[in-house]
Amino acid sequence: MGYLKLVSNLRRIVSDVRIRRIVLKRIRMFKKTGRDRRKVFSELCFCILTANYTAEGGIRIQREIGEDFFKLNRLELAEKLRSLGYRYPETRAKYIVEARMLFDDVWRILKEEDEQTKIRRWLADNVRGIGFKEASHFLRNIGFSNLAIIDKHVLRVLNRYGLIRSIPKTLSRGKYLEIEQTLSKIASELKVSLAELDLYLWYIDTGKVLK
Repeated sequence: MGYLKLVSNLRRIVSDVRIRRIVLKRIRMFKKTGRDRRKVFSELCFCILTANYTAEGGIRIQREIGEDFFKLNRLELAEKLRSLGYRYPETRAKYIVEARMLFDDVWRILKEEDEQTKIRRWLADNVRGIGFKEASHFLRNIGFSNLAIIDKHVLRVLNRYGLIRSIPKTLSRGKYLEIEQTLSKIASELKVSLAELDLYLWYIDTGKVLK
């Protein structure tokens, strides 16, 4: 019953012209971002920052730092993050500088590999600070559409409707893929992509459509 109720509520939201217009505008924006190398790196930094942090906070810090993602060294970036009230300045500054050094390889695999799940696995295996959730978020934010972003908001919705028994503190890759299959089934019923579904699930939990 929980599954059917969630699908029913999502169908109502998807049919809301105002909300759907916002979601589709976001999707177009993501695809446009994916064509700009510097914006793609900025999104990778954003996703490194939002792990165990808030999307709103990550957006604020991404906006404040701007071009400094490309030029500050580790110590300078850590100090900048600290001044902005970020929770993990040293660790994430280190990850971002390492990602900057690796970015030629990131860009290459984004352009050469067709299978989105392979790109996600490569990112999770090679970019420090990036797991399946962060890799999925990054790829969605640069225009990929067939990966689920299983964060606390999505888990809360699935738990509320009885699709998962409890909200896990961490997700193994196997569990992540299992939940992704459930979300894929919901997306298929609604005739939307997983990228769109994530935005609708966020709306159910927060009343907002963010990136």
